[in-house]
Amino acid sequence: MMDLERLPLKRCETCDARDVCPCRGPAQLSCYVVEQLKQNYGAAGIDTPEEVGTPVPSRMRVLEALNCFMDVLFPGRMQTELETDVSTEGFVQERLARGHRLISREIERALPFRWTGAYALSRGEAEADIKVHDTAAELASMFAIELPSIRELLIEDVQAAYYGDPAAHTYAEIMLSYPGLQAITIHRIAHVLYLLDVPLLPRIMSEYAHTTTGIDIHPGAEIGSSFFIDHGTGVVIGETCEIGDRVKLYQGVTLGARSFPLDEDGNPIKDIKRHPTLEDDVVVYAGATILGGDVVIGKGAMIGSNVWLLESVPPGSTVTQGNVEVKVKRNDKDDAEGGDHDG
Repeated sequence: MMDLERLPLKRCETCDARDVCPCRGPAQLSCYVVEQLKQNYGAAGIDTPEEVGTPVPSRMRVLEALNCFMDVLFPGRMQTELETDVSTEGFVQERLARGHRLISREIERALPFRWTGAYALSRGEAEADIKVHDTAAELASMFAIELPSIRELLIEDVQAAYYGDPAAHTYAEIMLSYPGLQAITIHRIAHVLYLLDVPLLPRIMSEYAHTTTGIDIHPGAEIGSSFFIDHGTGVVIGETCEIGDRVKLYQGVTLGARSFPLDEDGNPIKDIKRHPTLEDDVVVYAGATILGGDVVIGKGAMIGSNVWLLESVPPGSTVTQGNVEVKVKRNDKDDAEGGDHDG
């Protein structure tokens, strides 16, 4: 059993203000730990790693709102079951109303980071919005208006998955089970919020998709119609990527940045194009890595597996690795002394 008398425990400030201190034993340990933690708390209202006092969006409510909008876009196909005795229209109206209420509240809590966030403060350009509640309500409505357009894009994404995967026998299985569709659905929702300059919420959503699907799409990435990620695990798509229509990616593809230019203070410059552009009808196979904001993969190009690419590719090209020597060794006694067979 822990000997509390051997620990450097002190009476907490609250107890010091009392004539009789109830802070003894395990209670005293709690007070001591809290006092030590408080020494590492930053000033409220300043976006630092130590800051804890400023209200922030509720991750739980953001994800609940996200689930509501996924229900609106795919009623009964992705999140909440659609009961047989409930009309689709009534279901969608209920989920939309709840999602709208939730997202409006969380936008209101996120908006101050437009002017109090670390990057905003470093630029010194953002001004505080004195009508945060009204702005949040307006942004929530602007977002909701985009949902029909998002659904149109997602229907094309489902079709791309069906025609792009010979293992898909039904559209329903794509909507119910494909991680690539879940990731692009969340991305298309988060991307609209990103374009509306809503802080924090788009990243909460995209990192939730990353956690649940293994697919990491920054909400800033511009992705065209009929997009399909096959298998999906390990795909990374950076913030300034531009992806055209009918593009197909396989697992393990990275569309990333080559390096980060630094400002005079040694900090990465953020507002520049850092990630590649893929034009229409490009296919990128498993494990390929394409890096750099000046890299353009031309229309109809095919990038082979495990290619490391730092330069642009003309339209209609095929890029593969150079010859790789493959050795096959048989696991039998006679061959154990005979060495390898080149294959």
